[in-house]
Amino acid sequence: MKRGLSIFLAVLAAIAILFLILVGWGISRYNKLVTMRENIDGAWAQVDNQLKRRNDLIPNLVNTVKGYAAHEKEIFIKIAEARAKLAGATTIPEKIQGAQAVETALGRLLVILERYPELKANESFNRLMDELAGTENRLAVERMRYNERVKEYNTAIAKFPDRVFAGLFGFEKGTYYQMPEEEKQVPKVEF
Repeated sequence: MKRGLSIFLAVLAAIAILFLILVGWGISRYNKLVTMRENIDGAWAQVDNQLKRRNDLIPNLVNTVKGYAAHEKEIFIKIAEARAKLAGATTIPEKIQGAQAVETALGRLLVILERYPELKANESFNRLMDELAGTENRLAVERMRYNERVKEYNTAIAKFPDRVFAGLFGFEKGTYYQMPEEEKQVPKVEF
């Protein structure tokens, strides 16, 4: 009887240890996914920061250009609409769409600038363009970092066993920041 009890206790202890190991392993997998999701949020915050900086620069740039190109009202309306779309966005996919609209509108603005060589000689315009170029470079770096975090996270939640934990705890795929289709087109250069 004593020997049977000790075997039973040894088996029970082994099961308890195995259970604790599995629980600890599950907690570490869950925490890994939480950390990855937080890394995405942190990377997005940096993208958001640069989008805000760009949004703050755009009105100054637009006002400078307006003085030279008063009859180009359509582009100014598009820029205002795009900025409003970005400002009203609440989710990351909505913010990405808003940022893409701003990028498209800025691209159109730069095409208009080619028609006004005297504007390119304006000192305040050149300072604003330098600021905007610097912001665009920072934004490109932050978008790349954000997309890297999304890729790591999406890869992790697609693989076994994290796929099981992702499904159980509601971890959803991250959204990549992708360029709009019109930005992927080769620009048409005319002389």
